[in-house]
Amino acid sequence: MDLEELQTFIEIADAGGVSPAARRLGVSKSIVSRRLIRLETELGIQLLSRTTRGAALTEAGMVFRDYAARACAEIDVAKETILPDGDLRGRLRIAVPLSFGPTHLAPLITEMARRHPNLHIHTCYSDRVVDLITEGYDCAIRLGYLQDSNLLARRVGSVYGILVASPEYIKIHGAPETPDELLNHQALMQGTESWQFMDGDKIITVRPQGRFKADNGTALAVSAAAGLGIGMLPTGLVYDYLASGALVPIMTRYPVRAGGAYVVRPPGQHPARKVRVLTEVLLEYFENAPHFASNAAEIACKTEHYTE
Repeated sequence: MDLEELQTFIEIADAGGVSPAARRLGVSKSIVSRRLIRLETELGIQLLSRTTRGAALTEAGMVFRDYAARACAEIDVAKETILPDGDLRGRLRIAVPLSFGPTHLAPLITEMARRHPNLHIHTCYSDRVVDLITEGYDCAIRLGYLQDSNLLARRVGSVYGILVASPEYIKIHGAPETPDELLNHQALMQGTESWQFMDGDKIITVRPQGRFKADNGTALAVSAAAGLGIGMLPTGLVYDYLASGALVPIMTRYPVRAGGAYVVRPPGQHPARKVRVLTEVLLEYFENAPHFASNAAEIACKTEHYTE
């Protein structure tokens, strides 16, 4: 039984059809169809039911999918075991946040590809929460606070947020000194999120209001520098703005509750070695990157740019 045909069938099952599986695999629809037909012919059963409305797994297909997935996983583990140390092969699909990905994480992923010429890396840069299982990703890099799920997560670093505004905004509107005073200001948000601050060991939650929203942190940093309002953004995202004085920290007596950086993967007993290598690269990066240090704001803007 051909391994490539098994892997293709798993993609068809998880993606919900031949066409989406072809997009995932980066091959033509006809190639995926031929692999499926060969597999069905060898097994002597129909795995996929095709209708005018689309395609769905047959009962036999649903049962076979689980066996095929376990078999492919075992083969992957076996391949990794016999490969020379450091040699990575196969495909690695990663979901990465758009706000940080191109500037901070893309160089790391690029270097990983350079070091492992037999590894095929497909990266999706998006601030939406990608469904790793349904969309067929090996892992995702996520920042902030994780929601409860059946996914497995490895923390690789801390992410520190900071409340910022432009000198122009502060000159016109003033700067809040307490979380309650934030309600009198224009907040720059991604949606209807709440902001959390620390008062010693106590967490203070505020639901700010504002007329300007964007689903991307980089866009919010641009808007904050333009004087549209106050942003609560990761220090790594506004590091250069702080260094230039285009943005300044405000309400520093109430620090933003720290979040984390995580490598998240679908449930399973053993992470693939390519995911482990990526995790090790990120652990080293977050440990040494000044943009993500707990005192990143002080490093960036020095003492002269502080308003408090």
